[in-house]
Amino acid sequence: MIGAVLLLLPLGLVQGGGRCVLNRTEERCVCRRLAEDSVDSIVQCLPASVVEFWGGDLQRYAALPIGDLQPSAIDMLESLSIRKLVFGDLLVPEELLARVLKFFSYTQVQELVFESCAFVGSSDWADMDGQDLPVRTLRLHNVTSAPLTGREQGFSSLRRWLGSLQELALTRSHLSALPCAVGRLFSTLRSLDLAHNSLADSGLAAAFCQGAFPQLRALSLQSNHLLSFHGLCQSLQLLPELQQLDISRNNLTAGLASSCQWQMSLRSLNLSDTGLDEVLTPLPPNLEVLDMSCNHLRTLDISLGSLKMLLLSQNMLQDVSFLRNCPMLEVLYLDDNLLSELPWDKLQLLRHLRDVAAAGNPYNCSCSGAGEIQRLAATGHLGPAWPRDYVCHSPPRYQHVLVKDVSVSVLRCNSAAVIAPICILLAVLCVAGV
Repeated sequence: MIGAVLLLLPLGLVQGGGRCVLNRTEERCVCRRLAEDSVDSIVQCLPASVVEFWGGDLQRYAALPIGDLQPSAIDMLESLSIRKLVFGDLLVPEELLARVLKFFSYTQVQELVFESCAFVGSSDWADMDGQDLPVRTLRLHNVTSAPLTGREQGFSSLRRWLGSLQELALTRSHLSALPCAVGRLFSTLRSLDLAHNSLADSGLAAAFCQGAFPQLRALSLQSNHLLSFHGLCQSLQLLPELQQLDISRNNLTAGLASSCQWQMSLRSLNLSDTGLDEVLTPLPPNLEVLDMSCNHLRTLDISLGSLKMLLLSQNMLQDVSFLRNCPMLEVLYLDDNLLSELPWDKLQLLRHLRDVAAAGNPYNCSCSGAGEIQRLAATGHLGPAWPRDYVCHSPPRYQHVLVKDVSVSVLRCNSAAVIAPICILLAVLCVAGV
């Protein structure tokens, strides 16, 4: 039985003394620096649904002979409940990995993760030709390997498996180019995360070429080297199913108004922390979620009839007049801007609004200003930051006072409402006396 488990998990066999520890509550087993003399401890991982291997160098096992499995070994692998495998801090020969992956077809492993690993050498992946695996999620974080460019032919042997993947994450791995031919292998991929890499505008068009990622719905390009909003729009035109796009933490520029039209399918766009001081145009017309937080926006001129969530925290906005163009809004975040008021007359027109966050603004707590915020708070829409983070900035007598503590009595705050009726009454009496 141990031999069969090692065929399933040969990448856990590394140098150094170590053992496996099973957490039965979490159904998670962690093995650190497992060696030949402690390999028996893998047995306790058999009931786990998540198994992790951390630490070691697998190069000396690159030539390990791995033949076909006996029927009894196959039956045992098929009975295991492992759904997720994690390999971390490992030096992995691609030749060994190519010969091991084919045995995953006998398992129920659905997610495969490589964390802080270095892939060394190369393989033609012939052993994986035509092989179908149950793995639908592949995550690689902080990994190093030879560049993908020039290796397209070798990866074509993985076509059957890669064509069935649903989620792929390749993050913080110094990726600067993604060949078109590689992208075409992922025929059913739904989610692609390429955050924290070195992708530039010039490489995107090649990566998302005709036929690449045809079913892609969610794409993250966060924290790359992207500059042109227009260039992004053009490079992603061939993703007809795209619904969610994250291009946050890039140094984008607005430039001239673009003639490029975004996909009608796009519903969510993250432009946070991109250095914007004006709105990029054009925006996708059917957006339901728009995040432009952590920028330098002073004004906002948008008109999005389907927008439900608008995140604008940590900008420099001074008014919310733009809200009239977002009639379906449900969630609105305005924390840490330069707002002096939250006008009730504008907010009450948003009949679907249910969640407002507007703490950390320099509020003018004149009677009308404080009264409108208190009125909004009474609806229950202001969330957990109310009342402690809603503080008056002016007038001087209310500076540093919580908005909730400002008196808004009619006599004190709207003297005209009291004086006017009195004046009218006096005038009537005078006329009657005459």
